[in-house]
Amino acid sequence: MSAVLEAIAIKGGAFLIQNSHPEDVFIPEEFNEEQLMIRATVRDFVQNEIHPLAEKLENQEPGLTVSLLEKMAELGLLGAHMPEAYGGMALDTNTNTMIADSMGPAGGFTVAYAAHIGIGMLPIFYFGTEAQKSKYLPRLINGELKAAYCLTEPGSGSDALAAKTRADLSADGSHYLMNGQKMWISNAGFADIFIVFAKVDGDKFTGFIVERDSNGLTFGAEEKKLGIKGSSTRQVFFENVKVPAENVLGQIGKGHLIAFNALNTGRFKLCALSIGGAKKSAETAIQYANERIQFGVPIATFGAIQHKLAEQAIRLFSTESAMYRVSNLLELKKQELTDNGVDFAQAKLQAAEEYAIECSILKVVGSEALDFVVDETLQVHGGMGFSEEGTAARAYRDARINRIYEGTNEINRLLSIDMLLKRAMKGELDIVGPAWSVQKELAGMPSLEKPEGAYGEEVKAVAEFKKVLLMVAGSAAKLQMEGQLNLKDEQEIIMNLADMMNDLYLAESLLLRVQKLADMPNRPHPQAVYDAILKVFLHDATLRIHTNGTNALASFADGDLLRTMLMGLKRFTKYPPQNVKALRRQIAETLIQANEYCL
Repeated sequence: MSAVLEAIAIKGGAFLIQNSHPEDVFIPEEFNEEQLMIRATVRDFVQNEIHPLAEKLENQEPGLTVSLLEKMAELGLLGAHMPEAYGGMALDTNTNTMIADSMGPAGGFTVAYAAHIGIGMLPIFYFGTEAQKSKYLPRLINGELKAAYCLTEPGSGSDALAAKTRADLSADGSHYLMNGQKMWISNAGFADIFIVFAKVDGDKFTGFIVERDSNGLTFGAEEKKLGIKGSSTRQVFFENVKVPAENVLGQIGKGHLIAFNALNTGRFKLCALSIGGAKKSAETAIQYANERIQFGVPIATFGAIQHKLAEQAIRLFSTESAMYRVSNLLELKKQELTDNGVDFAQAKLQAAEEYAIECSILKVVGSEALDFVVDETLQVHGGMGFSEEGTAARAYRDARINRIYEGTNEINRLLSIDMLLKRAMKGELDIVGPAWSVQKELAGMPSLEKPEGAYGEEVKAVAEFKKVLLMVAGSAAKLQMEGQLNLKDEQEIIMNLADMMNDLYLAESLLLRVQKLADMPNRPHPQAVYDAILKVFLHDATLRIHTNGTNALASFADGDLLRTMLMGLKRFTKYPPQNVKALRRQIAETLIQANEYCL
């Protein structure tokens, strides 16, 4: 695909200390003709093949999900991210992101799709031997086989390495005997192969490929769930299951590398599916607001409703901006590695590792944007939203799981900051120098120069968000190095830092997209609409960052240090107040006139 930017990808996490430019990012308004054709194909599939079967899927009609996956295989959609050598299409990352985005409105079916092509298939692609890849990948791509991923156990969720399932090598070395239990396994009702994690000899956490027809492999009943009822979720039991020795996946004792690296990609993909689903939900809200008459007029004319519609759009547009920014970084890194002789699978794996921080950010902001959107869509529908006759209630139920799986949002917040600080400690990111520069700036007089350029105030605001995070995180890290603070015991502070970093990344990504749109003569909407989204987001993000910064600083500093830091916080959160009422109305009017989510 040609719609991939020819630029140099910055290191993962380096957005905090480096400036990016509009030409460095990819935005969905740049899709080329071939990509738009693929998007149309996926949208038609969802509209014509999945939506008419929503009730049957919800009731798990036998064989239905399997048949739909096989239809997707016929379209090439199960192998769009896989190399041609195994029957895939080897499409670029931006196109694969677009496919996931377009699949988002498929409801609970997206769970089966995502589990199959992601955590079910990628461990073999990333870590399998050539014999394993040749045996399984072509059949997973053509839909003959369906995959599932078995990590969670009753006693090990976020703490995956606490698993008790074990595998013991037979005396003749031909196979392992596997015993244990897994739970919350998506696709368990129909999957043909399972990626299973067990401890060899009770202590070496290792991945295995287990086939469904293995003796001793049994399944629990379908779980009764709050949402995603259309997906199969069962417990899986292993009682003296013989797993051939050649089905060990990767190295013995290195299963954590498989588990965690598969999750990096899974978190990114979850964001894309969430945003795609949220767009459909927002569209439902817009259309209902136009149709519903109260007091003689459509409720879309009410300011309170317009506020909701606009805020849905702001959260979706900003998160989508960050998502395609990271998508392009992943593609650029993959290209850089393959150009240097790294094979395709390892290049994709290493790219996902490089941007693990950004993937965790996206998982959090994507799932929380979806949660906000479906909640407000239900509210716009009023009593009808609470009825199962429409789609609002189902979307509301289906959305809730996204903040839990692929690592809870709490875990991902902790991870994003932990990874950032670890990279700094290893010297991979120079955060100390920029943090020290911020401290020196605080000791001097504030600059009286006014920002220049069309987006001068916005560029300044984003730059100063970075200073805030460097100042607060740097102060906490300094106290930790001096033995006065142990951040491992201060999760509340890390949560504050993570939320500041999330707002920063969305703010910069949104700014870059809006700046790029300003230079596009054929942009879909007047630039004033995009400017309105940017200004409202920065107005609100400034307040959130100030609050999170205050809470974090007051948690570990006092006296003169606290007063100095709070003065710095005030200095760096001075984006001019905006008339957010008028700006939101402008955004809402665009949506209401289009009668769809058109951004």
